[in-house]
Amino acid sequence: MSSTQLDPITLEILWNRLIAVVNEQAAALMRTSFTTIVRESGDLSAGVFDTRGNMIAQAVTGTPGHINAMATCIHYFMDVYPASELVPGDVMITNDPQKTSGHLHDFTVITPIFKNDRLVGFFGNTCHALDIGGRGMGTDARSVYEEGLFVPITKIYSGGQENTELFKLISANTRAPEPVIGDIHAQIVANDVGGQYLLQFMDEFGLESVDPLGDEIISRSERAMRDAIAKLPDGEYSNEVYSDGYEAPVKLRVTLRKHGDSMVVDWDGSSPESAYGINVVLNYTHAYTTYALKCALAPDVPNNEGSFRPVEVVAPERCILNAQHPAPVCGRHILGHFLPGAIFGALAEVMPERVLAEGAANIWSMQLSGRKNDGDIWTYVWFSTGGTGARPNKDGISATAFPSGISGVPAEVIESLAPIHITKREYRTDSGGPGTFRGGLGQTMEVGVTTGLPWTFSSLFDRTHYPAAGYAGGKPGALAHIELSDGTIIDSKGMREFDPDTRISLGLPGGGGFFSPLERNPQAVLDDVIDGLVTVEQARSAYGVVIDSERMTIDDEATRSLRRD
Repeated sequence: MSSTQLDPITLEILWNRLIAVVNEQAAALMRTSFTTIVRESGDLSAGVFDTRGNMIAQAVTGTPGHINAMATCIHYFMDVYPASELVPGDVMITNDPQKTSGHLHDFTVITPIFKNDRLVGFFGNTCHALDIGGRGMGTDARSVYEEGLFVPITKIYSGGQENTELFKLISANTRAPEPVIGDIHAQIVANDVGGQYLLQFMDEFGLESVDPLGDEIISRSERAMRDAIAKLPDGEYSNEVYSDGYEAPVKLRVTLRKHGDSMVVDWDGSSPESAYGINVVLNYTHAYTTYALKCALAPDVPNNEGSFRPVEVVAPERCILNAQHPAPVCGRHILGHFLPGAIFGALAEVMPERVLAEGAANIWSMQLSGRKNDGDIWTYVWFSTGGTGARPNKDGISATAFPSGISGVPAEVIESLAPIHITKREYRTDSGGPGTFRGGLGQTMEVGVTTGLPWTFSSLFDRTHYPAAGYAGGKPGALAHIELSDGTIIDSKGMREFDPDTRISLGLPGGGGFFSPLERNPQAVLDDVIDGLVTVEQARSAYGVVIDSERMTIDDEATRSLRRD
């Protein structure tokens, strides 16, 4: 079947069946995973590619930093192992930061799929490993060599034969070999499941190749993305945002140069490479840049090779968004998740109705480690989230990851898998930026360890110094706040060792508001107060709404007077 034979109805049927195939791939990965990172948080990606390495479709779950990076990294695999040299039973793997999703903790597995010994496509997925050795998941390393085991593009299965030496090497270099190796096997199985469903799909519809179908899907996506870009006025749109950084604040500067139906996104003017592990590789910068533009310009266009083609992403070598080997990169997502907010800020001047105010901007990745009473090492990684920025017509979403899209892990699950005790987990009152539409709230957590032994804590956080900005008169969200049980305030990155009884209180940041808070419906403010999201004091000081705290009613006259003044 050629692309010229695909009428719109047939194409829609084939497209939905193809999405079902990659969703089965992702579901198999989540069902067989050994870790909450993949099972509960969904820190993964899954996709199908044609024989030339063009991504056709992705699963509905997953993170842009994985899926968009995987869409470009498969060509590196094909440079090492050309399609003509692959055979049934081959499986390839790497965690090369420069070629995949930016740090050693992410393994990408690519499997060629054969129909009667003829290559018909590839399935790929990327997952975050619980541990990869080295210093652990943190920002303290001064080079990638300190951050863990580096696996170049390698065959982990060759003609169906397992590369046992590679598995032994990975096991020997991780603190948690069983879940790490278990997740790699889950990745391999998921690609096999996707391949089986693809072959069934091809047989059902009489397809000898998926390339013509892929060509049609990709070309339609490219045309739709170009049409969306063409609607913007030609010109340059710029913005700057700031992160806490590590040794010094980091500036991220973006310029969008739009001409006709294409766009160049230039990160020139951003800070230089850091000496610590907060650097971002260009592949990851490209992933979150293209994701942000698709969200703002064409959210309904399928995310594939075609939607990337109209956008060029550039950044000077050795700037913090185009770090070069061997720069440390473990915490690359801290800054990488700021990129959509920077792009939205640039677009806000021309299309404010299509963007979000700034949000918490990054997931908080936390690794706790120590020894058990029997001397064995334990380690656990989980993710938490602050609030998203408000939208021009809705409040922001509380304790929700954007732009990564991962989910938090329930406290009960964490406590059942590691000697961790979470004594508090709740919305952080008054943390959402005031506005006509309020920013999403962060959350407060109190965490400790139950072993009775010293333990280490590494938190990859931000926004302790630079809050999420509001738009068009909206106010910023609350800053992050980290405090120890002895009253010590932590406002800088780094791994720390604590006494057995130390507890940490984590206050995650809130998102910025949209439009003036004095225009917010007073009833909405009262509802927020009743729900514990806003205090009576902030209702008055930020929103100009006077509330009788005993009766929980609005004093209309006092409110009108206060807002008028």
